[in-house]
Amino acid sequence: MSVTEDPYSAVRTEMLETQLRKRGIKNLAVLEAMAQVPRHEFVPEPSRNLAYSDEPLGIGGGQTISQPYIVAAMTEALDLRGTERVLEIGTGCGYQAAVLARLSREVYSVEVRPELARSAAERLARLSYGNVHVHCGDGSMGLKEFAPYDAILLAAAAPELPQPLLEQLNEETGRLIAPIGQEDRQQLFLVRRHGATYTTEHREGCRFVPLIGRHGWKAWGL
Repeated sequence: MSVTEDPYSAVRTEMLETQLRKRGIKNLAVLEAMAQVPRHEFVPEPSRNLAYSDEPLGIGGGQTISQPYIVAAMTEALDLRGTERVLEIGTGCGYQAAVLARLSREVYSVEVRPELARSAAERLARLSYGNVHVHCGDGSMGLKEFAPYDAILLAAAAPELPQPLLEQLNEETGRLIAPIGQEDRQQLFLVRRHGATYTTEHREGCRFVPLIGRHGWKAWGL
């Protein structure tokens, strides 16, 4: 698509330079994925002029699309090589899933809200992300039927690492990135699995909407 056909090309390039590269995002594959995914297609029409701004944006129902830097930082932490089966918890509008889809073999994404799951699935299909499979359910329980996963990304805040997600990681090379902490303030945790052993690395602070589910902050029809 040419610049003429894509009026957001210039602001997307600016996003890469000022929000990602200058803050230390170095993985070239992640930068390329962020350059290719049309973020403006994932935000509501009234907010499209802000699609590439350095902030989270509301997508309805009290949910948000994360700021570009956080999407890139969490994706980079998973160190994807293109062959992985990835689980995402919290589909939202589908933007994070689209970025993951460009860097992995298959993405399974779970959204607790039926209306968001439905709209995200339709949007991802329209944009030809055929390797993303959206499911509706309690994401804090994971998606056991397709486990194990090489990587898991939790796009909602949990009070502690959900045990079902840890158990669904690949035993040899599994890694998980998740915001853990209080409802209004969290820290990113990067977990690596080696058999029965899990190592945890604390990363930057962040703020996500609360994870809804049995192992989250709130219940949703449970």
